[in-house]
Amino acid sequence: MTVTEVPVEGDAHAPSPDTGGRRRRRGHVTVLGVLGDLLITAGVLVLLFIAWQQWFNDLVVAKQHEHQAQQFSKSLGAISTPAPTPTQGYGPPKVSAQPRNTKVFGVMYVPRFGATYAVPMAGGTTTAGTLDTIGIGHYDHTQMPGQVGNFAVAGHRTTHGAPFNQIANLQVGDKIYLETADGFYTYTFRNLEYVPPTQVTVLDQDPDDVGVATKDRIMTMTSCNPMYSAQERIVAFSVFDSWQPRSAGAPTAIASEVKG
Repeated sequence: MTVTEVPVEGDAHAPSPDTGGRRRRRGHVTVLGVLGDLLITAGVLVLLFIAWQQWFNDLVVAKQHEHQAQQFSKSLGAISTPAPTPTQGYGPPKVSAQPRNTKVFGVMYVPRFGATYAVPMAGGTTTAGTLDTIGIGHYDHTQMPGQVGNFAVAGHRTTHGAPFNQIANLQVGDKIYLETADGFYTYTFRNLEYVPPTQVTVLDQDPDDVGVATKDRIMTMTSCNPMYSAQERIVAFSVFDSWQPRSAGAPTAIASEVKG
């Protein structure tokens, strides 16, 4: 006699009324749910666009800086093929006059920042006048390249070409070259320091001994820290190494980049 087994209520083996023995749950789609998903997607796309635009904009502006630097170098006139440095050197470095606000007076080359790195330097550190449009700004009332004291400059670390984007990557001994109408000045990177925005003593003639006249030639580069914030300042100190007039040619390390 054949016995038909009756499934017990709640039996795991009991077939579902749906085909294939599987339970199915109907989803409930609401207008608010769809709207929420669309807003999240739109937000993500906007953030990606802003990030891409900033990255792309920095590349474009950095190229503009490089082109402007080349044009300025050319405007200074042709330079000679690098000549051997005389045994006695070239004497005390020649010092240019203080530039007026937004006036381009030189070019900075930093091999550590890239083989083609070349950025114009201009008078003043106003955001709209110099930093956003030209590149590197010279602090008024600080010294000029090669002058005894402190040659101090500022530059963006992000946006507007970000000329000091890699300032934290400088290593002790790195060379920094400055070109002006008078010649080429070489500085050697010494150390980094992090200070609050109010600590303006880093711009003093001798940042290590505030209020004291110095016999040293120093260069100070400042930018914001951390990235995308103005909470504090990152400061790079370098010391004067040497100089040579334009008639002696450009330093070998940047000779291929100088367009004079």
